Amino acid sequence: MNTNVVHKAETPKLSIAMEERKALRANPAKAIAEKLDFWYGSNHALKNINLVIPENQVTALIGPSGCGKSTFLRCFNRMHDLQADTRYAGSIMLHPENVNLVGKDVDPIEVRMRIGMVFQKPNPFPKTVFENVAYGLRLRGFSNRTDLAERVEKALRGAAIWDEVKDRLNDSALALSGGQMQRLCIARALATEPEILLFDEPTSALDPIATASIEELITELRQRVTILIVTHNMQQAARVSDFTAFMYLGELVEVDATSKIFTNPSKKATEDYITGRYG
Repeated sequence: MNTNVVHKAETPKLSIAMEERKALRANPAKAIAEKLDFWYGSNHALKNINLVIPENQVTALIGPSGCGKSTFLRCFNRMHDLQADTRYAGSIMLHPENVNLVGKDVDPIEVRMRIGMVFQKPNPFPKTVFENVAYGLRLRGFSNRTDLAERVEKALRGAAIWDEVKDRLNDSALALSGGQMQRLCIARALATEPEILLFDEPTSALDPIATASIEELITELRQRVTILIVTHNMQQAARVSDFTAFMYLGELVEVDATSKIFTNPSKKATEDYITGRYG
């Protein structure tokens, strides 16, 4: 990001929970949400969210429908700015530059180049496979065909789909299978080399085989990028994430190592949700 166009702030002074301190010993924070609130009009959708996102780890957001998971996720890349009558309070600091992603002086377009996103349903553009991946690169000013080809191949390899599409680069992306389209969308997000990759229920529209492929890919990607994933699938959260945050009614109830959340949660509400007593 061109830091000349963003507002830098001082490092926030947070009261970091013990489990998060342990995480940060091995992996420094890539982002920290502090006292984050968000409103859709008069609807107070997020309330005082404080959460550390460790670098090069997978953090899962779980909770019942309508609890604020996707709303929180979309704060990171300013997707809410595309909707009228919304507002933020608090901060999401991106490290190491200490840039407040929800700050008024931050350019949302620059944020979206730095924070990639993969949606619930595969949403390839009605373009060729090549042009889908090259789209963000062209927006960033890349125009040399050789350079574009190298970067597109790198992204497709990173999304584990190169071997399946290398002879179909000029074909319509809409001709791919559902699982292939979702991996193409991941390649499109990877092409601009984001620092954080957001996944919003990325496998809910896929069959079990395609789901397994995406989950394996997520596990591999965390070596290169910090990942935040929303999922309703408890088994999926347990399989792919290092840390899990449980949200309810717009609030963060508990966050801890995934193994602890699913075996010995600290809060009764978390246990009730994981064991299926509500949600």
